[in-house]
Amino acid sequence: MNAATLDNSDRLQRVFKLLSKGGEYTTLEIIQKAGVCAVNSIISELRANGYDISCERRADKWFYRMNK
Repeated sequence: MNAATLDNSDRLQRVFKLLSKGGEYTTLEIIQKAGVCAVNSIISELRANGYDISCERRADKWFYRMNK
Protein backbone atom coordinates (compact mmCIF):
# COMPACT_ATOMS: atom_id res chain seq x y z
CA MET A 1 0.00 0.00 0.00
CA ASN A 2 1.14 3.53 -0.75
CA ALA A 3 0.14 5.46 2.34
CA ALA A 4 -0.43 9.18 2.14
CA THR A 5 1.56 11.36 4.50
CA LEU A 6 -0.10 13.39 7.21
CA ASP A 7 1.41 16.57 5.75
CA ASN A 8 -0.34 16.26 2.40
CA SER A 9 -3.65 14.57 3.23
CA ASP A 10 -6.61 16.54 4.52
CA ARG A 11 -8.54 13.37 5.40
CA LEU A 12 -5.65 12.00 7.48
CA GLN A 13 -5.30 15.36 9.21
CA ARG A 14 -9.01 15.43 10.11
CA VAL A 15 -8.94 11.94 11.65
CA PHE A 16 -5.62 12.63 13.38
CA LYS A 17 -7.04 15.82 14.92
CA LEU A 18 -10.12 13.96 16.16
CA LEU A 19 -8.18 11.04 17.66
CA SER A 20 -5.66 13.45 19.21
CA LYS A 21 -8.41 14.87 21.41
CA GLY A 22 -8.25 11.62 23.37
CA GLY A 23 -10.85 9.02 24.16
CA GLU A 24 -12.35 6.36 21.98
CA TYR A 25 -14.33 6.78 18.79
CA THR A 26 -16.44 4.27 16.90
CA THR A 27 -16.17 3.90 13.15
CA LEU A 28 -19.45 5.80 12.73
CA GLU A 29 -18.32 8.62 15.04
CA ILE A 30 -15.13 9.06 13.00
CA ILE A 31 -17.13 9.12 9.76
CA GLN A 32 -19.52 11.72 11.15
CA LYS A 33 -17.07 13.93 13.07
CA ALA A 34 -14.19 13.89 10.58
CA GLY A 35 -16.26 13.71 7.41
CA VAL A 36 -14.42 10.72 5.96
CA CYS A 37 -15.11 7.26 4.55
CA ALA A 38 -13.04 4.06 4.71
CA VAL A 39 -11.98 4.56 8.32
CA ASN A 40 -9.99 1.32 8.43
CA SER A 41 -7.86 2.49 5.49
CA ILE A 42 -7.22 5.87 7.09
CA ILE A 43 -6.20 4.21 10.37
CA SER A 44 -3.82 1.98 8.42
CA GLU A 45 -2.29 5.02 6.72
CA LEU A 46 -1.87 6.85 10.04
CA ARG A 47 -0.12 3.76 11.42
CA ALA A 48 2.15 3.75 8.35
CA ASN A 49 3.00 7.35 9.29
CA GLY A 50 4.19 6.12 12.69
CA TYR A 51 1.14 6.75 14.87
CA ASP A 52 0.09 4.16 17.44
CA ILE A 53 -3.65 3.63 17.13
CA SER A 54 -5.43 0.77 18.83
CA CYS A 55 -8.61 -0.82 17.59
CA GLU A 56 -10.95 -3.00 19.62
CA ARG A 57 -14.17 -4.73 18.65
CA ARG A 58 -16.98 -4.79 21.19
CA ALA A 59 -20.07 -6.63 20.03
CA ASP A 60 -20.79 -5.18 16.59
CA LYS A 61 -18.82 -1.92 16.95
CA TRP A 62 -15.16 -1.06 16.41
CA PHE A 63 -13.50 1.47 18.73
CA TYR A 64 -10.35 3.42 17.84
CA ARG A 65 -7.97 5.20 20.21
CA MET A 66 -4.76 7.15 19.66
CA ASN A 67 -2.13 5.87 22.10
CA LYS A 68 0.33 8.32 23.58
